[in-house]
Amino acid sequence: MLSSELADLAGVTVRTLRHYHQIGLLAEPPRTSGDYRQYDVGHLVRVLRITRLTALGIPLSALPEVLDDPTAAEELLDQLDHQAAAEIERLSARRANIDVLRRTGAPLDLPLELSAAHAEPTQGVPDHMARFEREQLVLVAHLLGEDGAAGLAALLDVPDDSRTALTTLTKRFYALDADTSDREVEALIEDWVEQIRPLVETAEVISSLDPLGAELLDQLGARNLSPMQHRAMHMLQQRLETDQPRAQRRPHP
Repeated sequence: MLSSELADLAGVTVRTLRHYHQIGLLAEPPRTSGDYRQYDVGHLVRVLRITRLTALGIPLSALPEVLDDPTAAEELLDQLDHQAAAEIERLSARRANIDVLRRTGAPLDLPLELSAAHAEPTQGVPDHMARFEREQLVLVAHLLGEDGAAGLAALLDVPDDSRTALTTLTKRFYALDADTSDREVEALIEDWVEQIRPLVETAEVISSLDPLGAELLDQLGARNLSPMQHRAMHMLQQRLETDQPRAQRRPHP
């Protein structure tokens, strides 16, 4: 039979047959007078065995030994079983993550630890600012690592009365513009510090960002915030650092 006929019977492509020849899995058959490869049923059986073994997850590099030595399969099966178990665990974790995202309605690009804390954007916040909040969380979670992201999620999981107060402060912040007076900005910072001081005092995550991480967050703010909002963020950061115990202060570059 010709290569196209063998490929059809075995359920593979002619290119696959050529690859098997190149890596030594399938012996080259004799050629006809017209220089066509002429395969027989032995080649078909060999290809069927190869496709069966690869379907089990056996890599092509291990096939020569397994094809020619049946006793070599037992140890390989143990390895395949461990790999399959790990893959099942990974896929089960992925399904669990998908279930959480469905239930919370959180953005897909948000780390799972923060899903509950940011299920919905703050009501009344402009779309571009809601996007900024999400991008900020994505960046902070990455910079803090898995343990730090969990700590940040705990920090953001505030009681309803505190959440309401923070929402009001957030709206005041997003209303800042070039016409806002210094007195209004300073009043906002005072109210904000007063509201979040108890959280900051118990939160190690505030001081765990290195100088590069702080700089990246500052760049993100500069890209998304108005000059007045960016200035207010700096003022808030300076106040929080001043209020923190010296041992907890984030080092400066």
